[in-house]
Amino acid sequence: MKIIRRRLDLKLPSGKSAFLWGPRKVGKTFWIEHHLPEATVLDFLKSEVFAEFSARPELLREKFIHHKGLIVIDEVQKVPAILNEVQWLIDHKKIAFLLTGSSARKLRRGQANLLGGRAWRYTMVPLSFMEVQGFDLEKVAISGLLPPHFLSPDPLADIRAYVADYLKEEIASEALVQNIPDFSEFLRIAALTSSELLNYVNVGRECGVSHKVVRRYFDILEDTYLGFRIKPWRKSKNRRMILTEKFYLFDVGIANYLARRRPLLGSSEFGKSFEHYILMELRAYQAYKNPDLPIHFWRTASGQEVDFIVGDRELAVEIKASRRVHEGDIRGLMALREDGPVKKRVVVSLEKEPRWLSSGIDVLPWKIFLERLWSGEWI
Repeated sequence: MKIIRRRLDLKLPSGKSAFLWGPRKVGKTFWIEHHLPEATVLDFLKSEVFAEFSARPELLREKFIHHKGLIVIDEVQKVPAILNEVQWLIDHKKIAFLLTGSSARKLRRGQANLLGGRAWRYTMVPLSFMEVQGFDLEKVAISGLLPPHFLSPDPLADIRAYVADYLKEEIASEALVQNIPDFSEFLRIAALTSSELLNYVNVGRECGVSHKVVRRYFDILEDTYLGFRIKPWRKSKNRRMILTEKFYLFDVGIANYLARRRPLLGSSEFGKSFEHYILMELRAYQAYKNPDLPIHFWRTASGQEVDFIVGDRELAVEIKASRRVHEGDIRGLMALREDGPVKKRVVVSLEKEPRWLSSGIDVLPWKIFLERLWSGEWI
């Protein structure tokens, strides 16, 4: 397996600035080095650069007031006050910036200047199917899709270091978490319950902390791009719907490592990983092709469910990690049809060939589904 080409395309007009958000090690710095070689880069992960500008943010204005060309500030959240200087240079000198970060929490918590619409917003996510050659589902379930882990000869060792050095210590420090063992246990429970309905009380009971602390922990993961919530579909006219959100970690390999899962093909653990992975592809398509694209899940109070609804009833997706889809596997999609029209209903599976059912449902091998998704066939 190898990386062929990242799908991120900033498409910035001349003189326009942007934020580029994404979790640490997702590939932002590598992308900048290879796509913006002429840009001036200030990396706040370098101690001397951080010390210089955190002590005197106005130094940005003093150094670059006559600058021509793009300025990249990497990990901008480490010096929130720098954004006032960035705004001044945008407004008065028409200088363009690319501001990257792995956490919006510190900026929001410190009421930092987020530039009031002067900068467009982009997000980089872990690797997608279309960015990789020789894709192996079983290996990806272990390595995940962060580039350094995906390419590593020993991905578990790299993930172990990532969890120990970044997730537990740096994230805990960023969020002012006092009890790292509690936060570490929360990460494990969050991974185990990833893709399930959020229940702050139950998670808190497992972690030994209050539900208010658990809610804050989930907010931390979302603010640092290490997880995200999926909202339920609420527009049903005929049924009583579940209103509770679901939560997913940002990478299938990280989730499996934290949950201590070994997702072998054919196991129930692989089924959970397969659903998680397909969602990550939908999220990648959203990030790079249609940032306003809504992704929901559909679940009634009586327990009928469809894994994902993409767009405004444009595409309903049920995910089955089986080599043969049976009648019972499409009950949720059939029930959804009774609740109103959906343009396309699809079961994504491990079947070898595509099939069309008389009920109007497509059963597609996962690779064909992803090729059609990325080609824009449905959305």
